Amino acid sequence: MTGFLNVDKPAGKSSAHIVNAVKRLAGQPCGHLGTLDPFATGVLPVGIGNATRLFDYFLGKKKTYIARFFFGATTDTLDPEGERTVGGEVPAESEILKTLCDFVGTFDQTPPAYSAKSVDGRRSYELARRGESAVLPAKRVTVDEFCLLRRVSEEEFEFRITCGAGTYIRALARDLAGALGTLGYCTALRRTASGPFTEETAAPPDALTPENLEQHLIKTDSILSFSSIFSEDRRLLQGQKVKTELGDGLYKFYFEGEFYGLAQAENGLLKAVKKLC
Repeated sequence: MTGFLNVDKPAGKSSAHIVNAVKRLAGQPCGHLGTLDPFATGVLPVGIGNATRLFDYFLGKKKTYIARFFFGATTDTLDPEGERTVGGEVPAESEILKTLCDFVGTFDQTPPAYSAKSVDGRRSYELARRGESAVLPAKRVTVDEFCLLRRVSEEEFEFRITCGAGTYIRALARDLAGALGTLGYCTALRRTASGPFTEETAAPPDALTPENLEQHLIKTDSILSFSSIFSEDRRLLQGQKVKTELGDGLYKFYFEGEFYGLAQAENGLLKAVKKLC
């Protein structure tokens, strides 16, 4: 069995917990394409078998979230599970709208202290839990959309955010509040899309069984946007290069009508580079 499951992760479960549950059902190695914090819900694509080899090809895929930010307080984790500190005023809706444009585009973002970033071989969240401070370098992130959807309560607002990989929504809550002269944190987070995977086709984990797993399985080739090539040249299966008139780039490679994996054309030569069947 190889392919993807689009799992609708519930709140209170870690991404690793979901992956382990799928692994037990599938009896195959599994891995997720982009973690979700335990308090967050939504789209968690899980690769099964050889599909896990595609991780690098999804690093640049966009993700969309619906997030709620609370203003006038924060927590040490920047989410509802941390220790709360009150401070600052609740900004006017007009001020939020005016400031959002500063957070659309490519800019540097400092990851939260409670994150999985490695600091001298240790996870940042492990240091934070011990009360040890760690200096996390800022990294370039891209936010394509940051839209205010509605005011949920006096202090809480709901946003839609579309961003590139590596963007921390909790850090956006912190930084947006800081730009408005107050404190803020993320109270709720749902991922509605991750690349080609959307919430409309996501299945809750408790709906998955060994008997229906294949019914929910998404074929690997169906979510790859590369052009398709068909060949019956067995030299490709043996790792050899063959002559081609294809332009340079990656292709979905089918051998004798069956999907095999990815092939790369370069300088008039074609080679199978990744087996995914």
